[in-house]
Amino acid sequence: MVEIEIDGKKVEVPAGSMVMDAANKLGTYIPHFCYHKKLSIAANCRMCLVEVEKAPKPLPACATPVTQGMIVRSNSDKAITAQKGVMEFLLINHPLDCPVCDQGGECQLQDLAVGYGGTSSRYQEEKRVVFHKNVGPLISMEEMTRCIHCTRCVRFGQEIAGVMELGMLGRGEHAEITSFVGKTVDSELSGNMIDLCPVGALTSKPFRFSARTWELSRRKSISAHDGLGSNLTVQVKNNKVMRVVPLENEAINECWISDKDRFSYEGLNSSERLTKPMIKQGGQWQETDWQTALEYVAHGLRNIKHEHGADAIATVATANSTLEELFLSQKITRGLGSENIDFRLRQADFSISAEIKPWLGMSINDFGHLKNVFVIGSFLRKDHPLLAARLRQAVKMGAKLSILHATDDDLLIPVANKAILAPSAWLAFLAEIAVAIANKKEIAKPVGFESIQVSSAAEAIAQSLLAGAEAAASGVFIGNAAAQYSDAAKIHALAQWIAQNSGAGFGYLTEAANTVGAYLVNAKPVANVGSLFSTPKKAYVLLNTEPEFDSANPHQAKLALNQAEMVIVLSAFKHASDYADVLLPVSPFTETSGTFINCEGRAQSFHGVVKPLGDTRPAWKVLRVLGNLLGLDGFEFETSEAIRDEVLGKDVKDLSAKLNNFSSIAPSLSNTPVGLERVSDVPIYSTDAIVRRSESLQRTTDAKTGNVWLSSVEFAKLGITAGDFVKLVQGDAVAILPAALDKALPDNVLRLAAGVVATQALGGMFGAISVERAV
Repeated sequence: MVEIEIDGKKVEVPAGSMVMDAANKLGTYIPHFCYHKKLSIAANCRMCLVEVEKAPKPLPACATPVTQGMIVRSNSDKAITAQKGVMEFLLINHPLDCPVCDQGGECQLQDLAVGYGGTSSRYQEEKRVVFHKNVGPLISMEEMTRCIHCTRCVRFGQEIAGVMELGMLGRGEHAEITSFVGKTVDSELSGNMIDLCPVGALTSKPFRFSARTWELSRRKSISAHDGLGSNLTVQVKNNKVMRVVPLENEAINECWISDKDRFSYEGLNSSERLTKPMIKQGGQWQETDWQTALEYVAHGLRNIKHEHGADAIATVATANSTLEELFLSQKITRGLGSENIDFRLRQADFSISAEIKPWLGMSINDFGHLKNVFVIGSFLRKDHPLLAARLRQAVKMGAKLSILHATDDDLLIPVANKAILAPSAWLAFLAEIAVAIANKKEIAKPVGFESIQVSSAAEAIAQSLLAGAEAAASGVFIGNAAAQYSDAAKIHALAQWIAQNSGAGFGYLTEAANTVGAYLVNAKPVANVGSLFSTPKKAYVLLNTEPEFDSANPHQAKLALNQAEMVIVLSAFKHASDYADVLLPVSPFTETSGTFINCEGRAQSFHGVVKPLGDTRPAWKVLRVLGNLLGLDGFEFETSEAIRDEVLGKDVKDLSAKLNNFSSIAPSLSNTPVGLERVSDVPIYSTDAIVRRSESLQRTTDAKTGNVWLSSVEFAKLGITAGDFVKLVQGDAVAILPAALDKALPDNVLRLAAGVVATQALGGMFGAISVERAV
């Protein structure tokens, strides 16, 4: 540690720290623009010049290392004169358009100009003008004349997002920030550049000119999308969500959020919002009141139970629902005598789910400090943007990342070892890793694995995991694709064996905001019954789900729903008009209170940030009333907190002790199918109902998902070129789509998005599929 003095106050900081770090520790503010605690030091704005005793001239606090006994003055005459001089230069070319600037009211330059700017400018020459750029539907670069060249956006792209999408052209007053010629900004973390920009050069295109910052109320919330549970500040005006920005939480999302969390709020204000209960009568939809709608639902469920038995009733929910909503859903279903409730809509293998409650297996912070990471079956960058960002930082510090997957996507992370294989070959490759570990540790191999030959790729991954065993710095993680695959139980068993015998941690990169919470409230059948759509039921209750997008087999789901006598939809949006009988408008996460449990087992409760729209009601209140109308016991809850406390107990935040990744199933292999296999990703902007209705996100490059991707071998076999249409057949499901070439795909793999309109007519996300040239 080194002791220095700043403005008469002494502070100790680690050797190698900068003066700015010491000032931050003291709580002393030094004006700055280019400095950011999460980015590398650029020292190009010079606003943080301070006086250092015995130094001949002011030095930048952000780039001056501390030395023992150093004396710094941040507000001496010399320092302030230097800071004012820098401010004068920064303002020379800056336009005087604060009244029309979208950054007005939250602009760092505006704030510091009050303290360090002159009353008038000595600069009388013509100011420079920078031509605007179009970089996509999310970020506005319409006013680049305002840019002060702090390069925060450039450094963020290179260092955090992992891709240099913006850079600087020219020198001196001819310098300007721009994208590559003809390219848009497509990073899934790009919106953070808006927060980082200290002036009005980069602004939010969806929010642009819709409100002034001082008109907005700021309210805390939790992301309802991926499994991280990012902390949000939701900004509200006139009972409408206007903007979403990150709320800093170093243990979870640091000071970042993904674009999905930032821009999905547009879906909350969609024209498709359902605001009144509706009942279908004679094929026509009629608006009604809540009492009539709920009595109609209760009467219908009682009749179906009486005529067909309780097993004819099923409840299907998504893991984007709150803990309270899922708890009451399973309570109603079981109260009626049925075990048919499930949230694992994209899952195909249910044989291990009775004994495990999957989670990350460690804290998010520990995950970011692992030295050897092996990820199995994950579209990592798009499925888990901020976990990928943590891995990116870990790899920069020397960590080794190994991947087993069916597609060779660019993760924007250096990958030490990778195996790109068809899903049916994943088990055989994991078996090779297990045998390699057994050989190196001289322990017994799993039964039936004695004759397996080890490839060099498997050997390298085994060696990597064993290298981190002594420091408990290795981890094996199952991604969404592996968890959704038809042999998920066997993949789990082998991955678990590998982790246990290499001394690595073991966990799941969980899919949705409340996947862990859904397991904790037991919102699934006790026994393995498979998909609730594989054997059609007479009545379905759908909570926050659109099965035609959210199911592993949308074709099968639609057939089951169309055969049902009664389908009750609890949703914030108008949909399912073809198969639904009742539409009940329930609140999205911004209009209700509840709890999400993230991938590390952390319970995070939140309150509604706006009043429910129209006659919309929180789903937990609707379910409570429905339980009472059905005459079930235990539905006397007055608040969502009371439900949470019944499920979790009071004052419980860390639930990791209640979670379990470990199964008793022994490792085994499967017969490898021969032929073309489908592998599916759920595109980042198609994961849930709110995101699917965000207009800006649906205009991004990541939302263009209508192609079927084929390997070079398949292109040659079919005699097609890019853009030609092909016919896809899965069982009795058929679709015709344009083909695109992916040279990195294995020869026997066909890649196709799930959760999108283009593939609704098809079957399962994985498995055999045939393709032929469309006539």
